Amino acid sequence: MKEKLPLIAGGLLGLLFIIFGLNFFLKFIPMPSPEEGSHAANFMGAMYMTGMLGFIKVLEITGGILTAIPKTRNIGLLILTPIIVIILAFHVFITGGHGLMDPPVILITVLAAYLIVSARKQVVGLLN
Repeated sequence: MKEKLPLIAGGLLGLLFIIFGLNFFLKFIPMPSPEEGSHAANFMGAMYMTGMLGFIKVLEITGGILTAIPKTRNIGLLILTPIIVIILAFHVFITGGHGLMDPPVILITVLAAYLIVSARKQVVGLLN
């Protein structure tokens, strides 16, 4: 069972990022908009208008695919970890903690942390 947990966690994390990344382009899951004029709305508007949000979503899809495949999982985590940190920072600093305890945010954080810890030797090897 211990060998299957990283497979399940990697597949689930990859699937989450693939779904949310594709949703930006295909709009199959309705996403609530931030309150007009709020810091979150201004931040997301700037990200959208500059094309940065589209670029990040492409990285999410790429990282999700790589994370779901066991042989490329660590490279996928290398792509997704900064995105997860940005998601957490957005919820802490821009929304004032609102949305930080939403299930998707908790799930991606826990799954990524578990995968990094379970493959810490290989992840450190990527950084050297």
